[in-house]
Amino acid sequence: MPGENLSRDEARERAALLSVDGYEVSLDLRSAVGEGQGEPRTFRSVTTIRFRCGEPGASSFADLVAPTVTSVTLNGRDLDPGQVFDGSRITLEDLAAENELTVDAQCAYSRTGEGMHRFVDPEDGEVYLYTQYEPADARRVFANFEQPDLKAPYRFEVRAPEGWTAWSNGAGELADGVWRFAETKPVSTYITCVVAGPYHYVTDSYERVLDDGTKLEIPLGAMCRKGLAPHFDADDVFLITKQGLDFFHEHFDYPYPFGKYDQAFVPEYNLGAMENPGMVTFREEYIFRGKVTQASYEGRANTIMHEMAHMWFGDLVTMEWWDDLWLKESFADFMGTFANVGATRFGNAWITFANRRKAWAYRADQLPSTHPVTADIRDLQDAKLNFDGITYAKGASVLKQLVAYVGQDAFLEGARRYFKRHAYGNTRLGDLLSVLAETSGRDMTAWSRSWLQTAGVNSLTPQVLLDADGTVAELAVLQEAAETHPALRPHRVAVGLYRRTPAGDLERYARVEADVEGPRTVVDGLAGAEAPELVLVNDDDLTYCKTRFDETSLATLREHLDALTDPLARALCWSALWNMTRDALLPARDFTALVLRFAGRESEIGVLQMLHAWAESALVHYTAPAGRATGEALLAEGALRELRAAEPGSEHQLAWARFFAHTAGTESALALLKGLLDGTETIPGLEVDQELRWAFLEPLTAHGIADERVLADELARDDTASGKRHQVRCLAARPSAAVKAQAWAQVVESDTLSNALVEATIAGFDQPSQRELTAPYAEKYFAVIERIWQERSIQIGMDVVRGLFPSFQDRRETLDATDAWLTAHADAAPALRRLVLESRDDLARALRGQECDAAAAGR
Repeated sequence: MPGENLSRDEARERAALLSVDGYEVSLDLRSAVGEGQGEPRTFRSVTTIRFRCGEPGASSFADLVAPTVTSVTLNGRDLDPGQVFDGSRITLEDLAAENELTVDAQCAYSRTGEGMHRFVDPEDGEVYLYTQYEPADARRVFANFEQPDLKAPYRFEVRAPEGWTAWSNGAGELADGVWRFAETKPVSTYITCVVAGPYHYVTDSYERVLDDGTKLEIPLGAMCRKGLAPHFDADDVFLITKQGLDFFHEHFDYPYPFGKYDQAFVPEYNLGAMENPGMVTFREEYIFRGKVTQASYEGRANTIMHEMAHMWFGDLVTMEWWDDLWLKESFADFMGTFANVGATRFGNAWITFANRRKAWAYRADQLPSTHPVTADIRDLQDAKLNFDGITYAKGASVLKQLVAYVGQDAFLEGARRYFKRHAYGNTRLGDLLSVLAETSGRDMTAWSRSWLQTAGVNSLTPQVLLDADGTVAELAVLQEAAETHPALRPHRVAVGLYRRTPAGDLERYARVEADVEGPRTVVDGLAGAEAPELVLVNDDDLTYCKTRFDETSLATLREHLDALTDPLARALCWSALWNMTRDALLPARDFTALVLRFAGRESEIGVLQMLHAWAESALVHYTAPAGRATGEALLAEGALRELRAAEPGSEHQLAWARFFAHTAGTESALALLKGLLDGTETIPGLEVDQELRWAFLEPLTAHGIADERVLADELARDDTASGKRHQVRCLAARPSAAVKAQAWAQVVESDTLSNALVEATIAGFDQPSQRELTAPYAEKYFAVIERIWQERSIQIGMDVVRGLFPSFQDRRETLDATDAWLTAHADAAPALRRLVLESRDDLARALRGQECDAAAAGR
């Protein structure tokens, strides 16, 4: 990573000096196949950039990360690569008003998912390539000016091995052994893309008559590895794609501008997906090899919609610098759910958003690294880490609040004006706020200051005062903020009052919307109402806040949570209870008891799966050590009870089966898993397919029941890339000191593993049931992380620093060791310190939760 950073100040200086007219990029990828190459395996990249300089005679630089540069030619002058190229930059001196730069380089294939990633399929030996650039890895594939505000059109050509197909942002044709692609619209470097290999490719088309009577035709394509083709449900991908294109055309009034629309599901992908215009890339795990719940299909549809929204928010109009990353990611995250609800079969997607996406935001917003939605991004390392829960989920939540604030019509009209006014350009915060002020008639300055330019999350708690006759005399909302981020914001909320009906259902009988400001707000319109059993202060999830409960409401939830008939209200209550657990206001054992009592009657499968994840986290992080064994047994017993009670063959049965595997630690639970694997045990309706087999094998391996031979046999049964990742994870999960030493060495002392296998090895290494085995690695972790950060790519560095932090060594000594490292490494890379600070905060929060749980055990 040294020398590869780029500061905001450098980018601004270069943008003020240069403007780019176009790129021509020629890649020879024939070296991707065949033997005999050493490491790094390289490919030839020849780039010609035409650009202008506002100050003739000035100097600047181009970006390139490559093992070697063969030649550099600037305006007909041959420059000495040894003099002008330092490994990440090419110095350009004495620039003319109009310039032409040609760089001939040998660039390296990647095994970390950054740049040109090369994957060899263990199933058939086929090689697959794809690029991934965000925020600044296009320079690993071709020379460029790597910053979002130096947009330009691109022409790509690719020489690929015989029998391969190549794709890029524009439509391509093969002639004389070369794939040549249509010139793109002006776009940023990080959203250009090349995919090449023997991919399985399916086509379709989208047609729409526009308002002016013209016919819009968009060729559609979808692809995956040949080994995944039998599982590829391309028809459903195309269905969601067409529904999304209809939805965005109806709401944005700006036709899709990038020609074709290909979607590639690629192996070993670091992200969920990437919005390259005309050539969107997704992680191939969105192709389901076994039975999954509707929550998985909803998640895929949400991602398809998210990336499609980027065609307008991010690709057509792009932020000037990564400070305003929210201008694309927050909008895409909001629009993903907005479109899912408005256009697809997933009409309850806002429930998933409230329960899952906002949980990510709440966690991120309480870390010491929290930041405003509009962040202060000093350099590329800052930018890489800011693809976080604040930029995505909090930003989307804030936009949901904005829609409530200005109205949906004004919000969408603002978007339409924004696209037309800034098409193919770059923007800042003020550009969007100005159009929203125009369409809504509201002053956006104060709203922006409160919601976009301050960090932290507020808590809202109801305060109910009753008259002598038992009716509501006054209902107020109390607002609090953390001492570190004390801002109290204006909230547009719906306050709902709930009581049980004669049939026992807990239903809303009164609702008012109110503007909450300051520490205490009296809500008008509820005086005289019948006394509520439950008050929900963010009913319908209009704002972004942590919801708290008064004593009566909390008591009602403890006894009747499952009686709430509205699934969104239930999801909001579960989310609030989980936040209370994380904040050490509700003992972990109480939360798990609520899950065991009520989760079996949860109708929303996405909420149920989130409850499973939270209950597992409550057990391994927030439960007092003395109570873990009992808690694990109770969760396993409860999971098995619900598994047997679930409708045979249902998605709820599948969800409980997976949760049972996660909680299995007792002898009887593990014996049942083993029986389900070998066929000596059955549960009516439960199909133990290949993915579920691996889910059962991991706990069996971690507890020493399945050994290396069993895993080898399973890999022979599933000799695929997916099977290999599962096997690697399970191998690292074995309860042996020698196994842990080997896994540590493979990740920390070697760089031979690909990004996907690094991730799998870390996941297997760090088992909550093996705290004693991994204890010696706490000290080793702090000894190596700075070296790892310096020597490895930023993606691998992030994976190692986050994944190997000794979070299961949850005692005061680990917290002290973390503080000692932070004190001794005050000058370490800010991004590295941020990762350690975040892990430290999670550990401190876990210890507070354990203290709360221990106190509850003694009451």
